[in-house]
Amino acid sequence: MKFSVSSSELLKQLQIAGGAIGSNPVLPILEDFLFTIENNKLRITATDLETSISNEIEVNADTDGQVAVPAKILLETLKALPQQPITFNVNEENYGIEITSAYGKYKLAGENGADFPRIPEPDNVDSIELQAQMLNQGISKTLFATSNDELRPAMTGVYFQVDFNKLILVATDAHKLVKYTFSEIGGEVSTSFIVPKKALNLLRNALPSGGEINLSFNKANAFFSFEDTLLVCRLIDARYPDYNAVIPVDNPNVLALARGDFQNSLKRIAIYANKTTNQVILNITENSLTISAQDLDFSNEATEQLPCSYDGEPLMIGFNAKFLVEMLGVLESEEIKIELSSSTRAGILHPVDEVAGEEILMLVMPVMLSN
Repeated sequence: MKFSVSSSELLKQLQIAGGAIGSNPVLPILEDFLFTIENNKLRITATDLETSISNEIEVNADTDGQVAVPAKILLETLKALPQQPITFNVNEENYGIEITSAYGKYKLAGENGADFPRIPEPDNVDSIELQAQMLNQGISKTLFATSNDELRPAMTGVYFQVDFNKLILVATDAHKLVKYTFSEIGGEVSTSFIVPKKALNLLRNALPSGGEINLSFNKANAFFSFEDTLLVCRLIDARYPDYNAVIPVDNPNVLALARGDFQNSLKRIAIYANKTTNQVILNITENSLTISAQDLDFSNEATEQLPCSYDGEPLMIGFNAKFLVEMLGVLESEEIKIELSSSTRAGILHPVDEVAGEEILMLVMPVMLSN
């Protein structure tokens, strides 16, 4: 089997698929890409048995066939080559691979493609259609709030709640929560499932800047299909916490201020906060917000004042500065509002300027004030 392909085009597709390869694979063949050639198209597949990616590229081939190619050595070779046509020659008896470039020849040992694990195929699935850009936004705005706690597997992924023509994405680690909603999806189904963090990171890197995506799902897997790429991931089999129960509904105190100024102020004040709690204290009165932090162990202390508009009773509340800075970095509105009820209940962040067709709510738990 012999085929020629552009080195830079191949590298681009391999880098997308390569994200699916795990660091400690359970089978040696999982360190490989599966190359399948059919009708002058090369389909590249990579998997860690939980997440799989396959994508397609045009090649010039003399015959159809398949071979498993060691991923690490192939990627390193292509990264070191300038853009040029390269030729792969595969010995179909021993799966030896010879790559020819303008500079010379490189030989590596492949494996039988028939031994590569089968990728799950869409079976008994429901489907929705959505915009690539919207999904990308949703992933970017929620992924940071997922948990790393393997003892609570449900929280290590993003909760997808499909409600006919609306999709709600939720992520939480019990300290912060993000709920991102967008409408205008094409679907006739109402269901929910949890997509793992690794799959969403890979998806975000692979998504095109425009166009539509088909998202299909059954009880076990989700299938994201777009252009010449298919990402398949095993869903997290766990019950997601009732996130609506933790969102406080009666928040009479509303603070509005410039997002950028608030974020920069928090970054400066956080330098002086206790490194364990990252606690900053917001002292809010009618037209003024005082942000302060202190680290008694090192006698460090800082205070800043910001103009704001505030409707409510004067309030003093503590938050983890790191969480607030992260959340403000994801919001895009020039101005944000924070809804509060008391110093012991969660604060809710919203952008003042909502984008049509989407809605975002962020919740952050307070850090208890020490007397």
